[in-house]
Amino acid sequence: MLKAISNIFKIQELRNKILISLALLIVYRIGCFIPTPGINTESLAKFFIELEAKTLVGMLSLFTGGALSRLSIFALGIMPYISSSIIMQLLTAVVPALERIAKEGKAGYEKINQYTRYLTLGLCVVQGTFLAIWLSNKGNFGGIEMVANPGAIFTFTTICTLTAGTLFVMWLGEQIQERGIGNGISLIIMVSIISRIPSSIAQLITLWSPMDRSKSTIGTPEILGLVVLWFLIVMAVVLFTQAQRRIPIQYGRRVVGRRVYGGQSTYLPIRMDMSGVIAIIFASSVLQVPGTLAMFLSSKVPALRFVQSFLSEGGLGYSIILMLLIMFFMYFYTAMTFNPLEISNNLKKYGGFIPGIRSGKETAKYLDYVATRIVFVGALYVCAIATLPNFIMYIFKVPSYGLASLFGGTTLLILVGVVLDTMKQIEGQLLVRHYDGFMKKGSLKGRR
Repeated sequence: MLKAISNIFKIQELRNKILISLALLIVYRIGCFIPTPGINTESLAKFFIELEAKTLVGMLSLFTGGALSRLSIFALGIMPYISSSIIMQLLTAVVPALERIAKEGKAGYEKINQYTRYLTLGLCVVQGTFLAIWLSNKGNFGGIEMVANPGAIFTFTTICTLTAGTLFVMWLGEQIQERGIGNGISLIIMVSIISRIPSSIAQLITLWSPMDRSKSTIGTPEILGLVVLWFLIVMAVVLFTQAQRRIPIQYGRRVVGRRVYGGQSTYLPIRMDMSGVIAIIFASSVLQVPGTLAMFLSSKVPALRFVQSFLSEGGLGYSIILMLLIMFFMYFYTAMTFNPLEISNNLKKYGGFIPGIRSGKETAKYLDYVATRIVFVGALYVCAIATLPNFIMYIFKVPSYGLASLFGGTTLLILVGVVLDTMKQIEGQLLVRHYDGFMKKGSLKGRR
């Protein structure tokens, strides 16, 4: 591992990519501490500490690295862009015109990406408007004024600031993707999650209270159990992330002149978790929309208080809907990226076949049969990891969902997945240049 890290900085191109990625991530973290004008940041931070423990704001604040609780210029984070990507992918699957554009290659991809940016702009304006109106009403905060001079000017300024902040974060992610290493959007989310780890550890130590054991709510056995459980969960996530079903492929021999082509055996890998962290990020972002709107409007519409309570983090309703959304997005992403009929036609075109399976439609049916069942097992695994914080709160007496999510759940799955993805890309760069990777024997398997 140490040798691989030292080899990274021997390759100028790879070194520059990593330094560019780090520099852009540092810029993002600096922006998370620049407050939006006209906000009482101290009072707002105290209010969010109580709110994060019982609502979806905890997950939103986690994905923004605490920028939401400080209402910085990056308070909306990257989630509007992710929501726009979800909407565009769904529309591409059902709208024939968008489907034709998506099949135009690189030009189609750029056009769809441009539509996604426009939709992100619209979502930022809507979310910024709701947030500004919610902050301007001191009745939502028990009579405490969060805005020094509420009014139309404050609302307009807040909308412009938050919208520009999200678009800038989106641009940072794209620059990391093009000029750096790793997936820019995933790295931004990962850095946001990592930034909350020190404060969560400090909160855990405070609950343990080694200086005053009479006030402790978590004992030493629970602390040790959480540490052991964390290592076991990380091992399980790595194992399931790399798990795959290898379908044997045999190529027939062809004689062209005096040369013999084909005849070799290979395999087609079908991963248990084809979507990686995409399905769980999509599910979490979709689930945050109704819960967040209910939180903003519950004071004016009493009926929405039930929605806010039903979708509270760690609750039964939140867990059930999250699992259903994960199952949907797992199958949806698989359908978008894995086409059995196309794979079957390609195999037939180049003389390949699955032993015991006829070429053509029978091969496509077999591949669809295998992929459907493997994805189902993978979806069950992702659902189990996503709902794990609920059991941690109950068994280990962890008081908040945000703290429990660091030992399992969406955040841990995202962290491990993004780290594996980035390490795989770095290792690929090292192996191309004849350097050893992170492992002496074998190499990191690709996530997709």
